[in-house]
Amino acid sequence: MKTELDIASWNRKEHFQFFLNFEEPFFGLTVEVDCSIAYEKCKKENISFFLYYLYLSTKAVNSIENFRYRIEGDKVYVYDKINAAATISRPDHTFGFSHIIYDEELSNFIENAEMEISRIRSGSGLMLEEVRQNEIHYSAIPWIKFSSLSHSRSYSNEDSCPKISFGKLTQENWKLIMPVSIHVHHALMDGYHVGLYIEKFQELLNED
Repeated sequence: MKTELDIASWNRKEHFQFFLNFEEPFFGLTVEVDCSIAYEKCKKENISFFLYYLYLSTKAVNSIENFRYRIEGDKVYVYDKINAAATISRPDHTFGFSHIIYDEELSNFIENAEMEISRIRSGSGLMLEEVRQNEIHYSAIPWIKFSSLSHSRSYSNEDSCPKISFGKLTQENWKLIMPVSIHVHHALMDGYHVGLYIEKFQELLNED
């Protein structure tokens, strides 16, 4: 479900109009998050760490309205729920695009994710069957500790979906740290909103 945003009364109307037609309207930043508690929880409960932080990230995304905004034509829509479109790797070192339905219950999210991962890994190619607006474009690069990241983009295609990437988990000063890159459309949000996501994501990672 989605509802149209009233741009005329939006306090970011001028910001939206200013950034809307930029050749590159996305901006991004990279931060590090502390995964010590989350990783230990996954070990104790035999949960996939990847699926757990993917769930927490999507939960954080859904809690922030601006992350649920999408540009469609000359309008902005607010989606009720945002799902996870994560790249899933295969043994032959290719990947496919998944569509993981978000559910507030962790067990349901993991079940949805495992079914989708099995589908992607049993197939071949990108498996990009449909372009959906109500998604976050996720990718994981668990073998690289990056400090910045850029994305390949087609400027001729309408795209306002945020892109979040996760890097290698490393131990630093007795903590398990993971880099996270966030790229968002500047017509829809600012650094403040990205900060809200980072704060919420870290808060959820710290829950025991």
